[in-house]
Parts: sequence; structure tokens; C-alpha cells
Amino acid sequence: MKFPRFGVVALAAVAVGIAAAGCGSSSSSSAPAGGTNASGGSSRAYGYGGGGGGSSSSAAAVTVKAVSSPLGTILVDQEGKTLYLFEADSMNKSNCSGGCLNLWPPVTANGTATAGSGVTAGMIGTATGSSQVTYAGHPLYWFSGDTAAGDTNGEGLTDFGGAWYAVSPAGKAVEG
Repeated sequence: MKFPRFGVVALAAVAVGIAAAGCGSSSSSSAPAGGTNASGGSSRAYGYGGGGGGSSSSAAAVTVKAVSSPLGTILVDQEGKTLYLFEADSMNKSNCSGGCLNLWPPVTANGTATAGSGVTAGMIGTATGSSQVTYAGHPLYWFSGDTAAGDTNGEGLTDFGGAWYAVSPAGKAVEG
């Protein structure tokens, strides 16, 4: 029996949320209201960055780099997590809010993100009025249904009023 891809991904996201809720520390039980950060070393679910570690900053350094994948060459962060764009966003402005942020946490950085291999530094920026990292004007996101480096489970999903795609080094949607 075949199940719709979105249904399986949504079920997986709910399961990850339930598991994460039972494993949190006493200091915080959810991602920051404005999104997530990209620091490592946390027990939170993949794609949500980290919240612990004793730092008072809300986000850490992010490196954006290009890697080869089954979809072609795509952008990932320093941990190999796929970076996505949301077609419903406008130039340098995120249109993902509320429940959208639970499935699609924004990539945020403390300061400017760093350009890694295969990436044009001048194409990296931040969304208007936030610390969300952009590439070629597209606000960037992780997908909570990606469980390992290199996963592209969010590719082509149509959630929250638009389609979600991995990003090419040219700053375009990779439609795989």
C-alpha cells in the first residue's frame, strides 16, 4: 500500500516532536519563538540547531557550502544539513510563521553567515529585520523531517501556501 509522501513526512515530524518533548532539559522545552540557531552539540531534533551550551547569544556562526547530491549540487550548512527556500517568500522576507516554523525552522546566524566551498559570498545576506540567513535573496530553512546530513525529504513539498526546494549555488530552486 502506498502512502502520500506528505502524510508520511507529517507523521514523522509529529513523532520527532513528541520524542523531543519527552527528552528536553529543565531550562527549555521548545525552539526559540523566533526560530532556531545553528549551534551544534544539542540534544534537540536534527534541523533545529541547538539551544544549550551556556552562550547568551540566540544564534551561532553558520557556513553555507555547496555539495553534490542526488538532486544535483545543493546548498547545505556546516553539518551537511540541506538548506531550503520557500516559494511563497518574497525577496529577503520570510512568509513562514506560526506552525510553519515548527516544520521549517529558519537558518539564523549570529552576524553574517560564512561562504564555504562552491558558494558566492556576495549572495549571502539576512532577511529584512531578522537574523535569518538568505542566499540570493531567498530566506533559508531546514526541514524538520530531515534526519541525517544529506537528507532532502523536504524537496518539492507544498506546505503553508508554497513549494519548498533545495537551493542551487546559483540561488535557484532545485526542482528534483
